[in-house]
Amino acid sequence: MSSPGALRRFLHGLPGVDQVGCEARTVTLSTRSIKTTSKQWALDLAISMIDLTTLEGQDTAGKVRALCAKGRRPDPADPTCPSAAAICVYPDMVATAKEALAGSGVLVASVASAFPAGRSTLDIKLQDTRDAVAAGADEIDMVIDRGAFLSGDYQRVFDDIVAIKQACVGSTGASAHLKVILETGELMTYDNVRRASWLAMLAGADFIKTSTGKVQPAATMPVTMIMLEAVRDFRDATGRMVGVKPAGGISSAKDAIKYLVMVNETAGDDWLDPRWFRFGASRLLNDLLMQRTKMSTGRYSGPDYFTLD
Repeated sequence: MSSPGALRRFLHGLPGVDQVGCEARTVTLSTRSIKTTSKQWALDLAISMIDLTTLEGQDTAGKVRALCAKGRRPDPADPTCPSAAAICVYPDMVATAKEALAGSGVLVASVASAFPAGRSTLDIKLQDTRDAVAAGADEIDMVIDRGAFLSGDYQRVFDDIVAIKQACVGSTGASAHLKVILETGELMTYDNVRRASWLAMLAGADFIKTSTGKVQPAATMPVTMIMLEAVRDFRDATGRMVGVKPAGGISSAKDAIKYLVMVNETAGDDWLDPRWFRFGASRLLNDLLMQRTKMSTGRYSGPDYFTLD
């Protein structure tokens, strides 16, 4: 956008979200049932879309390596089980994850830019990003400054994303994909979710992501649907495809399948691919594995069969 005024006019010119219609639509989609063969496919697809995540102050190299092992082989007893999409860690754990995942095809994602608050100077955010990329991160999950957004300083948020996108280019010239976290639980209105989605995409986001997982509410079906509508409309307008990542609070296979139905019905089946849709989760994988085992063996595994993360 050529000026702060033009950006503001564009964002406030977007159609308003029909809150009642949006929430009613997600309820309707939640009631859709799928057949057994489709459910097997959906479970495997959901596993392949997971960004298996640990973002705690007590993270250790050993914990990260164990998580990487699980991401590579979620069910060691079943080689047909797909790998997770990525392991998401803090920047100082990127090198550990990269080494543990070598040759697996599982990506390394790292949060950056003063995660989770996004409250620091731009030079610190940029160094945070560069450090993660230099350590080998394939993807960067940055968080927007919600204070700037909510006060109407859209240009500052836009400029931050543009700068961090540029910092995603490593020394070899390869560029890490940029996921922009909106923290929808702090955006107050559905209209703001739509505006923030478009702002992030206009600034160059490769993915838009609901949440850090540190704020409640985190991912919800209505805000995810608004974001799916935004990426669909953005591709129609620009020809560029952007991914969506709901994160935080999705812990059951049943809910994951509801999200996949919504992806298909809202954005289209092009987004039913780990390159364009992810789940940010730590607990979801175990339930997907339990349901998968139930479908193949007819019985649930014991509670100690899968590792706790």
